[in-house]
Amino acid sequence: MDSGHRLIGNLSKGYQQRVGIAQAILHSPKIIILDEPTVGLDPNQIREIRDLIVELGEEHGIILCTHILPEVEAVCNRVQIINKGKIVYSADMDELLGKRNTGFHEISLLRPPSINQIYEAGEINNVERMDSNTFLVHTTSPSAENIVNASVANNWGLIKLVPHEHTLEQIFVDLTLSDVKNMAEKNDEAKL
Repeated sequence: MDSGHRLIGNLSKGYQQRVGIAQAILHSPKIIILDEPTVGLDPNQIREIRDLIVELGEEHGIILCTHILPEVEAVCNRVQIINKGKIVYSADMDELLGKRNTGFHEISLLRPPSINQIYEAGEINNVERMDSNTFLVHTTSPSAENIVNASVANNWGLIKLVPHEHTLEQIFVDLTLSDVKNMAEKNDEAKL
């Protein structure tokens, strides 16, 4: 399909985004600012734009403004969260990924023991029963090796072990909603 002679407004959203990026890089700037570059695109177009952003990042500084946090995780090597005009979080993506481990693991067991027996696996702060076969276990170490070993040694029949991780979305919510919660608590106190 030859789109070179069509008006930009008559192009698909994906082509419009590409034209906008082309306009932004035409004079080879040191820094490119992209505001919500994948909004309204289909999954294939999103992948193409993300690949383009990564490629452009090799020769240019890229500032990506977006609320699509999986996109940030996919293409950025540094993240800043702004709330009410102030930077409330700023870190390298590697640092963020290093903080993902919460120490919580969801485990499902074929032959579940008592909660006390799970504590005996060692290095466990808390155990919460979610249903008859599933527990939320908080370990003191990032690894859940102690749970796996106890499950094998005691024939609990480990079916599932999934770590609960912090996501960029959770960090964003924690940082931006804390102000809202604090204001609500102050309003509640003022009413008393």
